[in-house]
Amino acid sequence: MARPPLRPDPAQLSLFVSAEPTACSAAQMPPAGVERPATFELPQPITTASALTQGNTPAGSALPPAVFRHPQAAHDIALAGHTVGYALRRSRRRSIGFVVGVDGLSVNAPSWVGVRDIEAALREKSNWILVKLREQQERGRRLQSARVDWRDGATVPFLGQPVVVVLDPRAGVSSTGAVLDASSGDDTSPRRLHIGLPATATPEQIRDAVQSWLQRQARRVFAERCEHFAAQLGVRYQRLSLSSAQTRWGSASADGSIRLSWRLIHFGLTTIDYVVAHELAHLREMNHSARFWDVVRSVLPDFEHTRRALKTDVLPVFN
Repeated sequence: MARPPLRPDPAQLSLFVSAEPTACSAAQMPPAGVERPATFELPQPITTASALTQGNTPAGSALPPAVFRHPQAAHDIALAGHTVGYALRRSRRRSIGFVVGVDGLSVNAPSWVGVRDIEAALREKSNWILVKLREQQERGRRLQSARVDWRDGATVPFLGQPVVVVLDPRAGVSSTGAVLDASSGDDTSPRRLHIGLPATATPEQIRDAVQSWLQRQARRVFAERCEHFAAQLGVRYQRLSLSSAQTRWGSASADGSIRLSWRLIHFGLTTIDYVVAHELAHLREMNHSARFWDVVRSVLPDFEHTRRALKTDVLPVFN
C-alpha cells in the first residue's frame, strides 16, 4: 500500500532544492527534468503488467546505447538497448523500491522476491529509470565541474559573478581576513578577492578563509533584502539566522524566525530576492496555497522563472 503524502509542519515551512529522494506511486510519477535522486515505489501486490505500464513509452531507445553502472552493481539488465548495472539490496520491506542517484540505479526488494520478478518490474519502468539515469549522469558532470581547486587564482561565484581568489599576506588584508576589489565596471574582468594568507597556505586554509568571507557577506546582504521585502509585505520577522544547507534554501517559522542558507550568496540578487520573499511570505500564509503564491507574486510578479532556475543550478563544491 502506498504511503500517504507527507504533510508540512504548520509551524515551519521550508524551501528546498529537489535533491532528496522522494517516493511516488505508479500514478504519481515524478516529472521528467527534475534534478534529484529519485525513487520509485512498486506497491504490493507486486505485478509486472498492471499499473506500472502507464507512461512507459520507450523514449530511451531513441538515445545512443549507453552503459550505466552503479559502483556496487552485482546485476546487469538491458533496458531499451542500454546496459544498466544495478545494486540489489534485500530487506524485510513489503515492496520493491527503485532509487536513481548520482551513483546509478539501486533496487531494494523483499528477500522473497526473485531476480526474474525484480527485472520484470525494472523493464516495466525502463523509461522512467533511463530518464532519471540520464538526469543524474548530467548532474554528476555538473557537480564535478563545480568542484573548486583551492589555490591562488581559484574562482568562486559571488552574487552571480565570478570572483578570483588572490593570496595576499599584507598586514592590512590579514587584519580583516579578506578584501574584495572595487568593481571596475568591466564585465570581462572578474573582481579579485584578496585573502590574507601566504603563498604556502593549504587548500583547506584557503577554503575556510573564502567561506568565512562569503558567510559574512551573506549575513549583510540577506539582512538588507529581508528588511526590504518585510516592508513591502507588511510583515515583521524576529530573527535571521544562517545555515550551511546545500539542499534547503530557507525556512520560516510561525514565531517569525527566518533561516537562510549562506550558499545563496553564490547566486545573483534575483535568486536571493525570490528565496527571501518566499520565506517572508510565509509569515502571512504558513502554507503553499494559491493565496501564498499570490503574496509572493505581489512583490515578485515574475518569480516562476527564478523558481524553475533554482531547481537546476549547481553550487560550487566546498571540499
